Amino acid sequence: MEPNINKILIPIDFSDYSKNSLRFAVNFTKCFNAKLYLIYVVEPVIYPPDFSMGQLAIPSMDLEMDKRALEELKKLAEMDIPSGIEVKTIVKTGKPFIEIIETAEEEDIDLIIISTHGHTGVEHILFGSTAEKVVRKAPCPVLTVREPLKGFNFNNGKKKD
Repeated sequence: MEPNINKILIPIDFSDYSKNSLRFAVNFTKCFNAKLYLIYVVEPVIYPPDFSMGQLAIPSMDLEMDKRALEELKKLAEMDIPSGIEVKTIVKTGKPFIEIIETAEEEDIDLIIISTHGHTGVEHILFGSTAEKVVRKAPCPVLTVREPLKGFNFNNGKKKD
């Protein structure tokens, strides 16, 4: 049975890793004639506690960050995605792995392609891995992309010989 992949979700954090997973996903999208969904998650800005009120998030700053993130996401889509591919850009605020999973459910995503940053040791223990949490809890298959990616050279976006 051939997989039916119509919607592909790509989490973007504007790192080179995630930009390269987007370039990889573009090739996938062409094979399946699928629609690409780009998601960027803004983590809420939490300010130091005022002892009487606890920690506060300032909504106006979050709104400004959401707006900027959406502009950057659209710019990235224009630069890296050929015009024949349908794209939807999504910006959410919250914990990245939770928002990615919820978006996959809401949009009925068929495949998530996510980059791994290759954190190891203490860094991995402290921060965990968004990709790892998405793999464990996603409602659909997840393809993780880690560099170097065999057969691909992302410096020029073209496949190696």
